[in-house]
Amino acid sequence: MPKIEILGLVAALLTTTSFIPQVYKAWKEKSTKDISLSMYLIFLAGLILWAIYGFAIGSLSVMVANGVTILLVIAILVAKFKFK
Repeated sequence: MPKIEILGLVAALLTTTSFIPQVYKAWKEKSTKDISLSMYLIFLAGLILWAIYGFAIGSLSVMVANGVTILLVIAILVAKFKFK
């Protein structure tokens, strides 16, 4: 694995895990009133495109980061609709 891909995986780990506290807080407090639905929907669309791009270029770090972040964003969106 090239060193640059390792750098990408570390960056992916940091940016992806940054969503975990938001997901945890939303589900713990059962509140998402301060979360912008439109921002998360636009962000999700971008993540899906990044994941497709990562697959197209064969970049593990891009695919993994965006795949995991997609799941975390979906968790936020589910909470947004569930807890209103």
